Amino acid sequence: MPAPKNTARRSLLISAATLLSLAVTAPAALAAPAADKAPATGKAPAATPPAHMSTLGGARLGLPGTQVNLAPGVPVLPKDLTARSWIVSDAQSGEVLASHNAHWALPPASTMKMLFADTLLPRFPRTTEHKVAAKDLAGMGEGSSVVGIKPGKTYSVHDLWLGVFLRSGNDAVHVLSAMNGGVAQTVQDMQHHADELQALDTHVVSPDGYDEPHQVSSAYDLTLVARSGLQKKDFRDYCSTVSADFGGQEIRNTNRLLSGDTDVPVYQGIAGVKNGNTTHAGATFTGVAQRSKQVLLVTVMNPQKQEHNEVYKETAKLFDWGFQAAGKVEPVGELVPPRGAAQTGTAPSGSPTASAPAGRAGSKPVAAAATGSRGIGTALAVAGGLLVLLAGGVFLVNRRWPLPDLMRRRPRA
Repeated sequence: MPAPKNTARRSLLISAATLLSLAVTAPAALAAPAADKAPATGKAPAATPPAHMSTLGGARLGLPGTQVNLAPGVPVLPKDLTARSWIVSDAQSGEVLASHNAHWALPPASTMKMLFADTLLPRFPRTTEHKVAAKDLAGMGEGSSVVGIKPGKTYSVHDLWLGVFLRSGNDAVHVLSAMNGGVAQTVQDMQHHADELQALDTHVVSPDGYDEPHQVSSAYDLTLVARSGLQKKDFRDYCSTVSADFGGQEIRNTNRLLSGDTDVPVYQGIAGVKNGNTTHAGATFTGVAQRSKQVLLVTVMNPQKQEHNEVYKETAKLFDWGFQAAGKVEPVGELVPPRGAAQTGTAPSGSPTASAPAGRAGSKPVAAAATGSRGIGTALAVAGGLLVLLAGGVFLVNRRWPLPDLMRRRPRA
């Protein structure tokens, strides 16, 4: 089914040359409120990381402070990083190129919605419609970010996911949770999925990432979740959508590396994933980007520098470093595969495989040129070989996972 004309979506067929031209011409996004900004609830995290953290993925990932193997030819890390935790990893091999307090369990804000989406996306066809009842919106935290869902109106699942990904709408999360049997059931399902992914620093209390006591995740876990979500075509489509029609009004993605802002340009090769912002979490962000054949995932949690869009600025610096360091730096750890893949040598239950398309039949990628004047503003597509890889539903897999023939033949960047 062709994608709706009113949805501007990144093309999976656009060339790297087009990407470069769009990088120059893409305009800054219209201003939008910060995602999921909430008043203080729960408990603020400690100011310093624990002395002992999880060593999942490698012993050095459990150490406090910055972990990187500097050597001749390896660029030095940016000097002005202030985030409490961050991680730079290769999305395909799973190698962790550098990290800082990778397993520090911190409030995640709306980056928790990546786990929500990765858990629930396969459960409802995007054409399914739901008439919203007032009880569906009960229990949302005060000050929640919303997309503007109204009780008594009918929305498609497709529209609800646009509200989740673009506007970080807690109202859309609660409606989808109601369709899934309620918030409590959804939290249970999310926790089970986190455990399956070996995101063991993660404790789910609310499906939307709102500040709640004991709700935490880590830069390492959020990267695992994003890597899993990116196996699903629908997840890729939604997290890379820059603007769309919602109830007759345009909504724009609050991910500033994707949509741009006055002080943050669209990042070359960016393709999602999710941002967040709450009182206790501060600003959080996980992003995926590609240069040539190199695909990186970067997660940044709670920069201490109080500047506008600081989380995106620090993420961009880490992406720049990662693309320069890839192939030169010795990794400090790795992203582990899900339990099912580690134990059986196959993809976990419910996940797409190389032989089965990711996601469901639904939105078909639309070339940026096909969206008219808004095509320029949709930002840049994932470039090069990953386009074919992702369009075919092939896993971005850990080295220990079974690699499809396409990836075995693909040279390392």
